[in-house]
Amino acid sequence: MSENQKTTPLTDSEALLTDLTSNDAVAKTGAAPTDTRTAANLMAAFGGESMANRKYLYFAKIARKNGDEEVAKLFEETAHHETAHAFAHLELIYPSNEMTTAKVLALAAEGEMYESVTMYPNFEREAIEEGNSAAVAEFQEQAKESLEHAGIFEKAAKRFGALKRVEAFHAARYQAALDKLSAAKV
Repeated sequence: MSENQKTTPLTDSEALLTDLTSNDAVAKTGAAPTDTRTAANLMAAFGGESMANRKYLYFAKIARKNGDEEVAKLFEETAHHETAHAFAHLELIYPSNEMTTAKVLALAAEGEMYESVTMYPNFEREAIEEGNSAAVAEFQEQAKESLEHAGIFEKAAKRFGALKRVEAFHAARYQAALDKLSAAKV
């Protein structure tokens, strides 16, 4: 292990964050490993920037509904900045030069399946225990939609794989025809 790769033990709060963003979640969502403090911090920073983006877009919607276009635009502009920050973190978590279409489709499908079969059902159970019927309904709906999304990504991955094979077949046929023409000209 190089000097740069040495890790220090995680604090209790960092360990909790790591548990929330790794272990089963990592295995099922394809999330980047969080076995170092920096990796855990990148995941947490990505989560924070992503939530800020969505929250600010929601606030813009409220401001616009209340007739304050200037504040709505301020929130929207800031939301775009938060997106840029989140993308910068994602580039370190999932380096684009290491990602393929097949890989990102698989990661997306795994993440949606995790939400559908683990995350939302657990949230639903806790909302039932707390008697929050609105949250129960929301979690049920989101679990259903996440399952649909997983299916969409899985089908796209299969189509992508089939399309790649078809394209390779046609490319080989075109190359054979070109080779035949080249040989005839010699």
